[in-house]
Amino acid sequence: MLESGEFATIADLAEREWIAPSYMTRVLRFTLPASDIVEAILDGRQGPKIEFARVLHGMTLEWADQHAHLGC
Repeated sequence: MLESGEFATIADLAEREWIAPSYMTRVLRFTLPASDIVEAILDGRQGPKIEFARVLHGMTLEWADQHAHLGC
């Protein structure tokens, strides 16, 4: 909805969804990791080195860099 321009800001989207803007910001951060990393975490097969807090810390948008950062 942000990409399409339906909502101009995270605060606008959060208001529509009846949630706090700070929570919306945290939720939106889950869209950054590579899809295979997210799937592994959700399926519980990510291995001991990968947890979402670590995935999001120092996150780059380049999926190859994400894999290098996490050692996967």
